[in-house]
Amino acid sequence: MKNTLNLTLFYFLLFSGCLCFCGMPDDLSKLQEGRSMRSTSTMRAGVDGKYDPNAPPRGDNDERSNFDNFRVAPGQTHTLLNVKGPGVITHIWITFLGPEPQPWTKEGSANHQEMLLRMFWDDSEEPAVETPLGDFFANCFGKRSEVISIPVIVEDGDSYNCFWRMPFKKSARIEIKNQSKKPVSLLYYNIDWIKLKSLPANTPYFYARYRQEYPETKGKDYTVLETEGRGHYVGTVLAVRTRSPAWFGEGDEKIYIDGEKIPSIWGTGTEDYFLSAWGLKKTSTPYFGVPYFDQWGIVGGHTSAYRWHINDPIVFNKGIKVTFEHYGWISPDENPNYKSTSWNEREDDISSVAFWYQIGKPKFKEQVPAAEERRLPNIDKPIVYAKDFLNRHGIGDAITQDLDLYDVPQLLYRPQSANGAFIEIPFSTTKKEPLRLLINGTTSYDFGKYQAFLNGVKIGSVMDFYSDTVQNKEFHLLDFWPNVGDYTLRLECVGKNIRSEGFFLGIESVRLRERRPRVYEYGHDKDKDWRKNPVLYR
Repeated sequence: MKNTLNLTLFYFLLFSGCLCFCGMPDDLSKLQEGRSMRSTSTMRAGVDGKYDPNAPPRGDNDERSNFDNFRVAPGQTHTLLNVKGPGVITHIWITFLGPEPQPWTKEGSANHQEMLLRMFWDDSEEPAVETPLGDFFANCFGKRSEVISIPVIVEDGDSYNCFWRMPFKKSARIEIKNQSKKPVSLLYYNIDWIKLKSLPANTPYFYARYRQEYPETKGKDYTVLETEGRGHYVGTVLAVRTRSPAWFGEGDEKIYIDGEKIPSIWGTGTEDYFLSAWGLKKTSTPYFGVPYFDQWGIVGGHTSAYRWHINDPIVFNKGIKVTFEHYGWISPDENPNYKSTSWNEREDDISSVAFWYQIGKPKFKEQVPAAEERRLPNIDKPIVYAKDFLNRHGIGDAITQDLDLYDVPQLLYRPQSANGAFIEIPFSTTKKEPLRLLINGTTSYDFGKYQAFLNGVKIGSVMDFYSDTVQNKEFHLLDFWPNVGDYTLRLECVGKNIRSEGFFLGIESVRLRERRPRVYEYGHDKDKDWRKNPVLYR
C-alpha cells in the first residue's frame, strides 16, 4: 500500500510540474517566490528629450509621454527584452499596425509573417525560439485571426498574448527582426517576468521552431520536430495550403519516442490530432482550434490549426520525432488509375511550429527561410483583373471600388434587375495545360445570383453572391485543358437570394489556377472536349 501511495505521489508531482511549465498557473493561494519585473515599450526620455532605454518612464502632461511605441525599419532588429537571470518569463503582449495602408503608414506595414521572432536563453548564440511572429501565435499565412486558448490569445486578431512559461538561468533576450520591405509600425509590447534567486538544476527550457515544405516532400512524412534530449512536447501549429481538390487531412500523426523505429504514438487522421472530427472548421477552444479556414475542398484553400498538449504533454527521455502523413482524397485526374479514393499522397504546401521543453541544446538545426521564401508561391496564371473591363456589361453601370479585402480595386456591377444584366471578362491562354478556372469575388447583402458561361458554354451551377456581411469568396467553375487562344467568361444574372437587397455583383479577378504536375503527367483529360462535358473536380 505504501509503495502504491509513493508511486501515485510521484506521478502527481511529475504531472503538476508539466502543467506548470506548460503555462498553467501555480496555486495562487500560496506565496510566490521572486520579484515581478517588466520590459516595456513605454516612453523613456533622456535629457535631450529623445528615447533613452535607461531613463525612467516619462509621465508628464506632454503628448510625447504617450509615444510608447517603436518603428522598426526594413532589415532592422528590435530588442524587446534583454535581462539577467535567473528568472522566468510569464507573459508576453505585443501589438502593431496591420499591413494595410492607413493614415499612420500610407504605404502599409510589414505583416506578421515577415517578422521573425527570436528568443535566446543564457547567452546562447543559437535561438531557442525562431519562428515568424504570426505563426508563433497561431496566426498563419500572414492573416490576422482571433485565437482564444490557454497559452496563446490573439484578441480581435491584433493583440498577441503568450502565457508559456519560459525559464532562464543566466540571461534572456527577445527580439523581432523585420524581414519585410515595409516597416513594422507602432510596435507596442509588455513582457512580464519574475526574477528568482535560483532555478532547479534540471529545469527544462522552452523551445519553438518553424519548418515548411512548399510542397510536401514526395514519399516522406512531414516532420514537425526532431530533437534529442529529455523533455516534453507541448504544442503544434500547422498551416496547409491545398494544391489539389478535396480533403487533405486523412494522414495520421506519427510520433517516435526515444529513437524507436516504429512510432508508438500513431493517430487516426489529421483532424483527429487537432481534436476535431469529420474534417476541420473555424473554431477556438482552450486546447485546440482552427483560427483560419476559408473554403472546403478547393484548389488553393487555406487551413491553420493549433493543438496544445497542456494536460497531456508528450514525454520523452532520449529524443522525439513528430511527423504527419500527407495523405487524403484527390480528384481522379491526379490518380494514376483515374480513381477518387481516400488514400492518396498529396503534395500540398505546409508549414508548422513545434513547441516543447527540454534539458540541454536541441538537435533541431533547420534555419527559418527568409520572408520571401515563407510567402506561399503564386499558383495563378494568369490573373485577369475585372476592373480593366468596366465597359463590358449589360443594363446598369459598373465602377471600381476599393475594399480592404483586395490589393487592387474590384469591379462593382450595379444592375437594378436581373433582366439583361451581365458582365464579360476576356482572357487568353498561351499553352495547353491543365488549369482550374475560378472567380475571386465578393459576397454582400445586396448581391445577386449569376450563371457562368465560357465561350457560350454553360459551366458550373448558379452562384449565389449573397451574404449578410461583405466577404471574399472564390467560386470555382471548371477543370480543363484549354487550347491556346482567346476566351470570354460571361456572368448572367438569374435572380437573387430571397434575403438579398439587390442584384449587384463584385468581382476582383478571373483566375486560371495551376494544377499539380502529376495531372499533366497522367494526362487523363488532355484530349477531352470540355465544351461537351464541363467538369469541376471536388
